[in-house]
Amino acid sequence: MNPRMFLRMARWARKPPSARRVVLGLMVIAACLALAALEWAGLLPDWFGIP
Repeated sequence: MNPRMFLRMARWARKPPSARRVVLGLMVIAACLALAALEWAGLLPDWFGIP
């Protein structure tokens, strides 16, 4: 592992993200999963998908 990653993990352990930022990250992940599920189910229009 890169030493820079260890420094970043240590900084994150000392000062974790706020609850608001965690909720924002979870909302982004949920939106991506919802779009992927809609694409998989074939419910999105053709112009929305990747050619």
